[in-house]
Amino acid sequence: MKGTPKVLVTGANSLLGTHVIRELLHCGYAVRGLLRNVDDLKVLPDRNLETFQGDFTELEVVEKAVLGCDYIIHIAAVTDPSLLNYREYERVNTLAVEQLIAVAGRSEVKKFVFVSTANVFGYGDEDDPGHEEMPMAEPYTDFYYAMSKAEAHQLIFQFTHSIEVVAVNPTFMLGDFDSKPSSGRIITMAYKKRWIFCPPGGKNFIHVRDAAYGTVRALEVGESGESYLLTGENLSYRDFYLKLMAYTGQKSLLISPPVWFLYALGMGGDLLRLLGIKIFVSLINMRIVCVKNFYRNDKAVEELGLKCRPIEKGIEDAVQWFKKEGMLK
Repeated sequence: MKGTPKVLVTGANSLLGTHVIRELLHCGYAVRGLLRNVDDLKVLPDRNLETFQGDFTELEVVEKAVLGCDYIIHIAAVTDPSLLNYREYERVNTLAVEQLIAVAGRSEVKKFVFVSTANVFGYGDEDDPGHEEMPMAEPYTDFYYAMSKAEAHQLIFQFTHSIEVVAVNPTFMLGDFDSKPSSGRIITMAYKKRWIFCPPGGKNFIHVRDAAYGTVRALEVGESGESYLLTGENLSYRDFYLKLMAYTGQKSLLISPPVWFLYALGMGGDLLRLLGIKIFVSLINMRIVCVKNFYRNDKAVEELGLKCRPIEKGIEDAVQWFKKEGMLK
């Protein structure tokens, strides 16, 4: 619609991308969704929604996709934990981001919202959760995905002289429209299973709809040069699985392997990776599931008006959507 602010959303078919588009349309924006295959888009047709097929890492695609857009929300990223070297993450999560924001800076785009990850900041524990002023901490300093996002996170703020730049840093998102699935694998791998392997660590969980709301609010009122943690509930893996079991009614046995076993498993995975075998099991991934990476959301609550529903609702919405799509039996 003429005169309606237009937002380019990359990663339009992702879990967060789908919900960001829905939130933008609800708020009255026009949206251009950039994705590799337009047939993968899960959002219902809307007169204010257009799709743009292409790879955002290609300069020609980016230059065409940005034309006529007032804002950009950049969500697309490589997250696959099985990739074998840093360059595979850097190409997409860092270098392509630099190219995209450079194009935005010399165009008519007014504001660039970068979806990063909470793990570019240091985490804490139950009594003192991590926040935006804490530096990145181990083991994430050795985790290729987080490293590439941290590099991009620092890089984007070098463009604030030519464009408003805001970063949002969501934690582990759950909800409907998780078509791969991505983070919803934590549910699909445990649903109705007799045994659930439960690592000793924990995560911060947020409903994807709340993360989408916080992302759109960052576009509207986020201050240029600032980052906002989008977080919900801090839970150990054990507490999370107990919530899942309470919702599904399943009677699973939670098995908590010792840390030494997980580390040994990770080292075995590293040996296979050295042989060129792509496998998600690695020492760094095992170290990650052994820490409680907990965060708080004071800044987003105060400045963006973030409100988070209980993660039980995220579990419910994810399970119901997976069932509808035939992904759970």
